[in-house]
Amino acid sequence: MTPNTLSIYAKRRAQLAAQLGAGGVAIIPTAPERARNRDSDFPYRHDSYFYYLTGFTEPNAWLVLDATGRSTLFCQPKDLEREIWDGYRLGPEAALDRLGVTAAHSVAELDQHVPKLLENQHTVWYPFATHKGLESRVDGWLNAVRSRVRFGAMCPSQQRDLCVPLDDMRLIKDAHEQDIMRRASAISAGAHIRAMQTCAHRLRAGQDVREYHLDAELLHEFRQHGSQFPAYTSIVAAGANACVLHYRADAAPVRAGELVLIDAGCELDGYASDITRTFPADGQFTGPQRDLYNLVLASQEAAVAATRAGARFTDPHEATVRVLAQGLLDLGLLHTNKHGNAQDVIEKRAYFPFYMHRTSHWLGMDVHDCGSYVEPPELGQTSERKDPLSGETIINRPSRILREGMVLTIEPGLYVRPADVVPEAFWNIGIRIEDDAIVTSEGCELITRGVPVTATEIEALMRA
Repeated sequence: MTPNTLSIYAKRRAQLAAQLGAGGVAIIPTAPERARNRDSDFPYRHDSYFYYLTGFTEPNAWLVLDATGRSTLFCQPKDLEREIWDGYRLGPEAALDRLGVTAAHSVAELDQHVPKLLENQHTVWYPFATHKGLESRVDGWLNAVRSRVRFGAMCPSQQRDLCVPLDDMRLIKDAHEQDIMRRASAISAGAHIRAMQTCAHRLRAGQDVREYHLDAELLHEFRQHGSQFPAYTSIVAAGANACVLHYRADAAPVRAGELVLIDAGCELDGYASDITRTFPADGQFTGPQRDLYNLVLASQEAAVAATRAGARFTDPHEATVRVLAQGLLDLGLLHTNKHGNAQDVIEKRAYFPFYMHRTSHWLGMDVHDCGSYVEPPELGQTSERKDPLSGETIINRPSRILREGMVLTIEPGLYVRPADVVPEAFWNIGIRIEDDAIVTSEGCELITRGVPVTATEIEALMRA
């Protein structure tokens, strides 16, 4: 860790400490190792909150931070015999300089030190509902403090969710984070290009192509360029499989004349990328495929134009739906004599059988990153309405206002399953186009356009 990077984590800890309030203490564990089967673990991946504050990737570690800014790390001790089997450990002594914490101890001493760090404090903060058994662990430490009240010790009287301040901090990506996400996006874009070209080449050569062949090309490109993991399980869906939103790459054949939908992105240095492209397996869109593809692309362009600092998080989705509603009428998938005009389609949600998901989600350390999608209560004006079915009062809070440095996906789609009311030429076509956007003062920066997006550009790429 360079001095510059070290200061980034120190600044984050200081920013969080300032929000804990007098007498506040925060406890943040990293993720546990998880068994895959009898004698093997899943590849280890740290907890995002913990890494955000420390930059430390080893398992079995904890951070305790108080309102004065004092930070105490608990990590695995040096053990030369275990390191022969499991790899290098930093150890508490080296952690002081390498991680810039105030104090460091062996994780074996956690139960000994944490009650002392909580004693005579007012509030204990920890991430709620994210680590199984953490609440019980905190209760045990608080009981240890309570056992000393006869000796004048004071036990924290409040417990608060640490996710609330951390989620808001993580929503705004600093220059360091944005740089990593651009590099992750570039790797992922290269992987999509590799999969597209491989698909067309194998089909032209008369070779068998399966979904898992394309998945393998993605994984190769991710690792070849330094990505540690896929950011999520890749979706590689051929033909009708593209109409299953969370389909996983399987053994289905990829056939000429069909579309292939790939939703895949790598994780680099703890940050995710998320790209979806839909392309013709043999490199040439048919007429109906091109018509639907161009409609989805037009809806994405409208969403991109609506993404800027000061806009609402819901604005890109609403822009998408307006374009899709009119396009579905124009292409004959919906009919004016039944559904009315585009505004009627929107109000009745008649588009929903073809487009059933939102257009965006936050992106960062997690592919569906943390952060509220509505304005905090202190910033947003709430309103009330009655649920038409239950009659219960529903509290509405306005959608989040986009700010510079927020990162979100823009991913409209259309999914057409066979139905009597749908022209057969469109059956079993699933299309999604997804890019990652950094919000700027003037609009947004699309960091995933290293892979072509227009139908003409995709066809040219696959001919190459």
